[in-house]
Amino acid sequence: MSKIDDMELFVQVVKANGLAAAGRKIGLSPASMTARINLLEQRYNTRLLNRTTRKISLTDAGYRFYNACLRVISEVEDAEALLQGDNKVLSGQLRITAPFDFGEVYVAPALQKFTSLHPGVLPYLYLSDGVTNLVEHGFDLGVRFGNLPDSNLVVHRLADNHRVLVASPGYLKKHGIPKKPTDLNQHCCLVMARLGEPLNEWRFHHNDKEIVIKASPSFISNSGAIIRQWALAGVGISYKSIWDVKHDLAQGNLETILDDFVLGFQRGDNANTGLQLVYPSRHYLPRQVAEFIRFFKTYISSYS
Repeated sequence: MSKIDDMELFVQVVKANGLAAAGRKIGLSPASMTARINLLEQRYNTRLLNRTTRKISLTDAGYRFYNACLRVISEVEDAEALLQGDNKVLSGQLRITAPFDFGEVYVAPALQKFTSLHPGVLPYLYLSDGVTNLVEHGFDLGVRFGNLPDSNLVVHRLADNHRVLVASPGYLKKHGIPKKPTDLNQHCCLVMARLGEPLNEWRFHHNDKEIVIKASPSFISNSGAIIRQWALAGVGISYKSIWDVKHDLAQGNLETILDDFVLGFQRGDNANTGLQLVYPSRHYLPRQVAEFIRFFKTYISSYS
């Protein structure tokens, strides 16, 4: 087998998140896959993967090698495309992860428009309000709010963002409009959870003073989209990124409250809640990923 073949096999293993899964895709037994990876590590005298019976993860050397493999494979594909005269045609997978609300409202429609222009691109959109490891799960691109715990990622800032408290007009008519943060103690609060822990410590700033409210949850979910749906249904008051509720506010389906108080950050939030695209490598981007970044930057700017 050539070095390019080994690189392609290694990429398949990382994207499939396992030797057996990758082997099924390319038609090799688990034993053959193990032998090929062992030979690859022996060739470079470096461990590329940490392996257990249940999962694999990249070592630091494996992470660097994986991105180098992607770059080399892309250059080979581009060279072939030049010979075939279709270098302007985008093709291949475009794997993106995004938060539930933002993904449904913005990323999904953008992908639909992008692939109508480039039908050779196969999009996969995975929605989660948790922080997904792009490399381990084989994603090309992620949409995130806030600072990044994985410092190896490249950050492409899209827009500013801030938090707001919102409720439906029907809820406010029935239960009244809170005038100060402590009034929230008398209201139904819709609370996000992260790793099973409710993020109900809501912070406000007013006249250079900080006010901290321990919201008593009436409903809890790990999905921002569910929190938003409950708010729209008139269940209670929710704490949301402005991007998640722009459309609802414009259509009058939700209203902001306590606008005279500047919202701080929930315990567990990042200090910077800006909207960002993130990806694993500055030196290599598949052509379809680079084109989508340019497309999405223009797309999202129309909502800013």
